[in-house]
Amino acid sequence: MSISTDQVAASDLRTFGYRQQLSRRVGTYASFAAGFSFVSILTTVFQLFGLGYSFGGTAFFWTWPAVFAGQLMVALCFAELAARYPLSGAIYQWARRLGGSVVGWAAGWTMVLAQTITVAAAAIALQVVLPSVWSGFQVIGTDTALASRDGAANAVLLGCLLLAATTTLNAVSVRMTAIVNSVGVTCELIGVVLLVILLFGHAERGPSVVLHTTNLDASTGYVAPLLISALMAAYVLVGFDSAGELAEETHNPRATTPRTILRAMTASGLAGAFLIVAALMAAPSLGADDLGLGGLPYVITSQLDTTVGKLLLLDVAFAVCVCTLAIQTAAARMIFSMARDDVLPFSSRLRVVSPRTGTPVLATVVPGVGAALCLLVNVGNAGLFLGLASVCIMLLYIAYLMVTAPLLLRRLRGEALPEGTDENGRPLFSLGRWGIVVNAVAVVYGALMTINLAWPRAEVYDPAGEGWYLHYLPLVTLAVTAAGGAIAYAVQRRAYHEAIGQPLPARTRSFGAGLVEEGA
Repeated sequence: MSISTDQVAASDLRTFGYRQQLSRRVGTYASFAAGFSFVSILTTVFQLFGLGYSFGGTAFFWTWPAVFAGQLMVALCFAELAARYPLSGAIYQWARRLGGSVVGWAAGWTMVLAQTITVAAAAIALQVVLPSVWSGFQVIGTDTALASRDGAANAVLLGCLLLAATTTLNAVSVRMTAIVNSVGVTCELIGVVLLVILLFGHAERGPSVVLHTTNLDASTGYVAPLLISALMAAYVLVGFDSAGELAEETHNPRATTPRTILRAMTASGLAGAFLIVAALMAAPSLGADDLGLGGLPYVITSQLDTTVGKLLLLDVAFAVCVCTLAIQTAAARMIFSMARDDVLPFSSRLRVVSPRTGTPVLATVVPGVGAALCLLVNVGNAGLFLGLASVCIMLLYIAYLMVTAPLLLRRLRGEALPEGTDENGRPLFSLGRWGIVVNAVAVVYGALMTINLAWPRAEVYDPAGEGWYLHYLPLVTLAVTAAGGAIAYAVQRRAYHEAIGQPLPARTRSFGAGLVEEGA
């Protein structure tokens, strides 16, 4: 009697102490789609192109390959780990196995908050697109600008409607979610290629525009503006690890996931670079008040036929929806994975997988509700939108560092990663002798970009001068994340030991299902 590859994967999962609960319905393309749709260059480039250009001018293009190179090093490290630890809640699981359960818990907690905020930040992007397609989408007021009170309130409305839809779909069916993701990514890839071709066909200037320093001079400086404009690329090029989040639902995860992580990263980097160059070449004006404020919607509506332009904007809106869906899926799997180890409050409920839908329903609802609350605090305070986008990426970078830094320490101590073969009998993906170099670059890049994201600049976090709490939003977010995490960890640790009838150890390396206590 032959054994299917899914049975092999389920048996493999048992070696980590877990039983197969999630349905394996995700193929190679759907796995790629999970990572690519989280990045979603149509969503995020459209949303933040104006930010990058308004600070860095035409030279901001060079921040894109710089960030791409750094994140590619991180993706290579993640690909190695995905081949060896094909588990849901990838960042949490990897960090726990490399740095210990406290580091893993901190990475997972940070990731859950980051993903929840990112879901909200992605849903905001509908406001950048839909009112440009049809004025009827501007339900509240008349000013469509995201920075205005009308625009902010309408963004909250559109975002909450989208969250209701993505939460329902994520909770109802893994297969339908995978299909929508795959269709959405296909449409996005076609849309990007078509958009780049059309913009090249309406070019006002040559590709040498990226060699200019338009809107930058000695009075503005060069380094500080480009560091701020790099936040745009930093915001876009994250989430490629989402393919790892779906490892327990993927066919042949040890073979598939490492490659789909790298493919999602590479495709996003190349497509985004072409899109930025095409937009700079086709923009009717390079003035900060035009391209900086109007961003890509300004270029499309100015240069393309009305019908074609609106069809492309609808494609962008679909990409926004799929991006939001993918991020929420990743957040749900992270919550499920941590709850399965009994390390989150209400773990007994969060880890339940519905026998009818095959999805962790409550773990799906939590990030949806959390994201809606993040949106609602923006009512009447439009300045929080950019802050949301920045702090969620800062938290993601911190969580990534909790994986790459322990991995580098392990390499420097001469501790090799587990070796073996994938489901096809081939050697697991490995960086070989380049591992230390790639890993070191990933850590240095991640640390520097985290500092860049966390720096409390008024230009980024409080451009309108609305209050100190916005100016220092990244530091406030870090403090709240750390304090909330410490409380949640202590409460759940005590509850766990009470449940198993053991006293709380003086030193705890870990707690939860299948984990080992020191002093217990």
